[in-house]
Amino acid sequence: MTSVTRIDTVRLGQGGPEIGVQGFGAMGISEFYGDTDEAAARDTLDAALEAGVTLIDTADIYGSGANEEFLAPFLAAHRDEVTLATKFAIERRADDPTYRGIRNDPAYVKKAAEDSLRRLGIETIDLYYMHRRDPEIPFAESVGAMAELVQEGKVRFLGLSEVTGAELREAHAVHPITALQSEWSLFSRDVERSAVGAAAELGVTFVPYSPLGRGFLTGAFADADKDLSGGDFRRYQPRFTGENAERNAALLDPVRKIAAAHGATPAQIALAWVQQRASVHGLTVVPIPGTRKRSRLLENAAATRIALTAAELAELEPIAGQVAGDRYPDMRFTSVNREA
Repeated sequence: MTSVTRIDTVRLGQGGPEIGVQGFGAMGISEFYGDTDEAAARDTLDAALEAGVTLIDTADIYGSGANEEFLAPFLAAHRDEVTLATKFAIERRADDPTYRGIRNDPAYVKKAAEDSLRRLGIETIDLYYMHRRDPEIPFAESVGAMAELVQEGKVRFLGLSEVTGAELREAHAVHPITALQSEWSLFSRDVERSAVGAAAELGVTFVPYSPLGRGFLTGAFADADKDLSGGDFRRYQPRFTGENAERNAALLDPVRKIAAAHGATPAQIALAWVQQRASVHGLTVVPIPGTRKRSRLLENAAATRIALTAAELAELEPIAGQVAGDRYPDMRFTSVNREA
């Protein structure tokens, strides 16, 4: 397995801080992927900083605030070393665990930020994302409220998640957008329709979430019922179930072949592919794979040192077009649902 000491750095957006070229998605520490060993998760955060992984990504929805609270002691000890990103917009209800609502109204934006600051135990959020867009709320209102947080010193930089290229341009005209976070991987490339080009044009850093296809691209899964615990949300994801899972598992053969040629893992090849989107599309790309294990964190970081050849990239090119199943059971809140 390719090893790494400390990863390279890039600038976040235009005028943002220098950050590691790979970030860390903290979501799975608190929810969605089964039980967590908190001691191991804290050790993984330490490993991230040791490897130069300095962009730490969370959201108020993860564990209904528990993820932000979990990060608070880590931030207290390493505030100057970490670029902290969190998000607002997805509303949950204690009396209905399945409920998901979208809130972009200015009052909610302000309250969500205050709540996140309190849970995180910090005075300023480095990068504040609109997690999902409510098209009924004009950007002048929602991004305008986010901009006021910047003026008040509560937020440094603004980001959006799951927006189209046209939406990114519209929001950027209200206030500069520093980062765009959307799903992007060998399995998911719909962002290339318009969002990637707009981000490159505007100097916006692209932050791919789920760059390992929620773990499918590691090659560790073949049957959700057998391979995943009862508390794992992937058991209900279209790509992980039934015939879709069988078809998708077969798509990994070229990933494994290329991994063997590099003395790497399939996960590292998948991450290297995402990382090389930077040179392919002419923009800064900082993927945020998540893990709860130090060994996986170091494995992921090492992928930043792998350079795939033109022939290898060509071999991987057809995969996304053959994937069976949507990214989510309900695609209403994704950017692809609003593409012209």
